Amino acid sequence: MSENQDPHVAEHGKSVEGVKFVYDFTEGNKDLKDLLGGKGANLAEMTNLGLPVPPGFTITTEACKVYLESGEEPAALRDEVSAHLDALEQRMGKKLGQADDPLLVSVRSGAKFSMPGMMDTVLNIGLSDKSVQGLAKQAGDERFAWDSYRRLIQMFGKTVLGVDGELFEDALDKAKENKKVTVDTELEAADLKKLVTKFKKIVKAEAGRDFPQDPREQMDLAIHAVFDSWNTDRAKLYRRQERIPHDLGTAVNVCSMVFGNLGPDSGTGVAFTRDPASGHQGVYGDYLQNAQGEDVVAGIRNTVPLAELEQIDKKSYDQLMQIMETLENHYKDLCDIEFTIERGVLWMLQTRVGKRTAGAAFRIATQLVDQGLIDEAEALTRVNGAQLAQLMFPRFDESAKVETVGRGIAASPGAAVGKAVFDSYTAVKWSRSGEKVILIRRETNPDDLDGMIAAEGILTSRGGKTSHAAVVARGMGKTCVCGAEELEVDTKRRRMTVPGGHVVEEGDVVSIDGSTGKVYLGEVPVVPSPVVEYFEGRMHAGAEDADELVEAVHRIMAFADRKRRLRVRANADNAEDALRARRFGAQGIGLCRTEHMFLGDRRELVERLILADTQAEREESLKELLPLQKQDFVQLFESMDGLPVTVRLLDPPLHEFLPDITELSVRVALAESRQEPHENELRLLQAVHRLHEQNPMLGLRGVRLGLVIPGLFTMQVRAIAEAAAERKAAKGDPRAEIMIPLVGTVQELEIVREEADKVIAEVEAASGTQLKLSIGTMIELPRAALTAGQIAEAAQFFSFGTNDLTQTVWGFSRDDVEASFFTAYLEKGIFGVSPFETIDKDGVGSLVKLAAQAGRETRPDLKLGVCGEHGGDPESVHFFHEVGLDYVSCSPFRIPVARLEAGRAAVQSQGSDHR
Repeated sequence: MSENQDPHVAEHGKSVEGVKFVYDFTEGNKDLKDLLGGKGANLAEMTNLGLPVPPGFTITTEACKVYLESGEEPAALRDEVSAHLDALEQRMGKKLGQADDPLLVSVRSGAKFSMPGMMDTVLNIGLSDKSVQGLAKQAGDERFAWDSYRRLIQMFGKTVLGVDGELFEDALDKAKENKKVTVDTELEAADLKKLVTKFKKIVKAEAGRDFPQDPREQMDLAIHAVFDSWNTDRAKLYRRQERIPHDLGTAVNVCSMVFGNLGPDSGTGVAFTRDPASGHQGVYGDYLQNAQGEDVVAGIRNTVPLAELEQIDKKSYDQLMQIMETLENHYKDLCDIEFTIERGVLWMLQTRVGKRTAGAAFRIATQLVDQGLIDEAEALTRVNGAQLAQLMFPRFDESAKVETVGRGIAASPGAAVGKAVFDSYTAVKWSRSGEKVILIRRETNPDDLDGMIAAEGILTSRGGKTSHAAVVARGMGKTCVCGAEELEVDTKRRRMTVPGGHVVEEGDVVSIDGSTGKVYLGEVPVVPSPVVEYFEGRMHAGAEDADELVEAVHRIMAFADRKRRLRVRANADNAEDALRARRFGAQGIGLCRTEHMFLGDRRELVERLILADTQAEREESLKELLPLQKQDFVQLFESMDGLPVTVRLLDPPLHEFLPDITELSVRVALAESRQEPHENELRLLQAVHRLHEQNPMLGLRGVRLGLVIPGLFTMQVRAIAEAAAERKAAKGDPRAEIMIPLVGTVQELEIVREEADKVIAEVEAASGTQLKLSIGTMIELPRAALTAGQIAEAAQFFSFGTNDLTQTVWGFSRDDVEASFFTAYLEKGIFGVSPFETIDKDGVGSLVKLAAQAGRETRPDLKLGVCGEHGGDPESVHFFHEVGLDYVSCSPFRIPVARLEAGRAAVQSQGSDHR
């Protein structure tokens, strides 16, 4: 049990005697998110701070778990809710739904982790045919009361009773059309009364029951609907996308209503203590007069900037600014705030640590350090490798000739290009066919999540920085432009009309810039990110013209490099890649794949080696390959002078160096039919047939090649040794490491190492130089991991080849399975993420941990690294830190990500050790 967990939490979701399922807002605090959800915990925290929070109570996540497991709410829940409702009614001086002056409440979801728009909310619970009259009388505003009632029926019908929401939207649009108005605020009380009648008929026809008039029935059904919304398809999809555990459940917040739709002196808004798009300090957010909160998030009506609230209601504006400062200093982070003004009185409805763009995350982290609110270690936990990777994506070339057709709100940065699509289904369908798409909508809603994930970017004609599209896109790191009002989006006709009358049809290419809000026709060329230019050394932090973002990245990377224990190397096969990797901060090469050196002009030499009939022919081929290999390594050692270079000896099956069997068969058949000379082609075809394997990745490759092709590995070892000797003679500092691939037993390694040691000794004697070359192996087979203690007797280092280890542990052929069934496995939740993307800790990871421990028991100074693609994956880097590896190796462009995550892993492990 965590130190902040309530002692009366039910274990494993079971209802037990003495468990407390309901907490008043005056109880709890921000550290009880597991129990009260993020919203409930923060409402309690704001109440503790003395901020104006409407009274209410929270039903815990534990109650949700019991409900979801058993299909029934806990036996004690109804009585607890009744007791808290009675206390709320006494405090407010009115009863839920009473006829003359009704208490109304909202029922809102609130999971531990923010899931914007994914789960359900119902406002204005307690209104009925009777109480709407009392509300109108007490408020002195008949229109307000009937507007609130139609909202309740609409939300309740869709959320609780499962009625198609478009039926209500169509009826509302029809009412505005009949009235010849464009916005719902222009509908009068009489119009809204008719709309309520229409809405109730829709509920009766679609749900097969009347809209409930009993306020307690409304509340209980809404609570169950919120519980049920945890397991909707869109919520599960969002959790998979954001890697949120599925077993947390959601809390339910029951809050007394305050009304932003009581006229021009009322309104609702969302505010940020800093700009979530850029990180800059200032007044950021949206405000909507005479509206309820869902209107802002849904983007149905375009808002005004928060700064305009100062002219609309200066008293509330000044109070809000003071509260925002209080919250940011208290949470020591960017805060996202929802508020309502009811006839000049400000109420706080929610706060949370706000989602932000990648650039904003880096800027805010360094700003908070400068303000003394957090230290460098904490700053590292506020950013992550995925965000850094986003900052390295290209951006649009501002000097290119472009056709700008619109501009909206820059909601989530990035340069996105794709074919225009106007619904989620098409976005997913085209994306799966390999098309890049831009999802264009008037506004998005939670049902668009599939399409938002599939699209390169999102463009809406309505909404602001706090609309559903903006919030979700920022959370996913997806490019988004919102509120491009001059663009007329017609989703039914699948087209968008831009100023001047040009029509963008579905399938036309458009480009959107989430950093500027600009929308372009056609494909706009891109240029490198300034962050990449910084890592490449073309932009210098500290210079007068240095990009502000570059400064923030430079500082965070410096923090990470000072904190990290893991070293970061590169997967690089030539001098050019090695030099780039070094500029990106690589501390050596963890994987040089020598097979890449055998392609191009050297393929003919390899063919001759494979076709050799005698030992003399084979030695002649190897003799010609030796100086070429040596020169490869001379260049590589020079570019990485003073840093380790791990050279993997030839790994792939030899037939990969020969022509395609079908293509070669056709060539031979044509030559025979034309009676043309084809002796060489025929020999090649015979060799291809001889070397053909049903499953080549488990066949003659790696160490097996070195054992059955005499002289192949010794030629490579000699080339490495002679290149190292030449560099030493030139006053260089070569640090070569020879790696034997695909070892499954120590005997294989012993045989190859014995031959290698002889060759190295010969080169040392001939050059008069001591080379100090180390010899190790890849651990990429389950048997190698299980016998690592034995293998360590002959190995000076291990490098985990997690790509092949994942294939052999799972029995997957990566080239086949990712395209065939991985999508289905991800959708069904069998995988949270592809095991080739993030290491499978339970399976593959267990073998890595086992091999690392066994290897070091045999050889305490055994150097341990990883050179599979997992070496650059953020989550995997943390795992490799935990199991005690010495370094990770990855492609050059992933080196900064690995450096950052290695620093974060060190900080987080120190924090957990301290706790």
